Amino acid sequence: MIQNDANPAVDRRPEHTVVGDGPDARTIAFRKIAGSGKGEARPGLVWLGGFRSDMTGVKAVALERYAANAGRACLRFDYSGHGESGGAFEDGTISRWLEESLAVFRAQTQGPQVLVGSSMGGWIALLLARALAQAGEERRIAGMALIAPAVDFTQALIWPDLSGEARREIETKGCWFRPSQYSSEPYPITRGLIEDGKSHLLFGGEIRTYGPVHILQGMLDPDVPWRHALALVEHLADDPAVLSFVRDGDHRLSRDADIARLLAAIDAVA
Repeated sequence: MIQNDANPAVDRRPEHTVVGDGPDARTIAFRKIAGSGKGEARPGLVWLGGFRSDMTGVKAVALERYAANAGRACLRFDYSGHGESGGAFEDGTISRWLEESLAVFRAQTQGPQVLVGSSMGGWIALLLARALAQAGEERRIAGMALIAPAVDFTQALIWPDLSGEARREIETKGCWFRPSQYSSEPYPITRGLIEDGKSHLLFGGEIRTYGPVHILQGMLDPDVPWRHALALVEHLADDPAVLSFVRDGDHRLSRDADIARLLAAIDAVA
């Protein structure tokens, strides 16, 4: 993994912007660096994190270090209810987090960008690209690098795996707390998240990335099975796609060797 002690303060304090109006307004924290030298002519990088993750994670920080070394612009941010952003996690939905992603992308980046999405961030990246294309802005997408993309996860991965009791709790109480191997605290799965997710499903139709995409998928991933990544590739049309399986890889793919794979994939994409 590329390291450089002379990098601009990777752990500096974040900047903030507001997304939404009135009582729906929420403060979104972000960190960005500008391109420089020869790297300034290359597409910038935008980090889209996973469900309950934040922009201070290993992969996000490694991405910015790589960008600083290469002179490439880089943006990372936290969805509402995540990390250093405002708002309650329980209020979060795919619509809400997509709105924030679009707002921050448009306000804080210029020119073509490579979307780097991890887990839920992979789904958000594809939805972001679709929204930009619908607005005639598909040229803003230079390509994608996706790690264990959890496309349609609310319906394809969470709901089918729930017990009858958990489903009833979501339907009657509005929330069920799901145990997690990544945290001592269980994750709230809300009725709003599940219901809203239905309006953003991508499987069953053609999926566009509007540029080359490289997908990294661990074969020992307990959260996003490797066949899910294969299904995504089968839905892709008209855009160059590479799918790389990591035989001993888990969901996070945050080991040094995994980070090296990710950075190589980004270099190959754009």
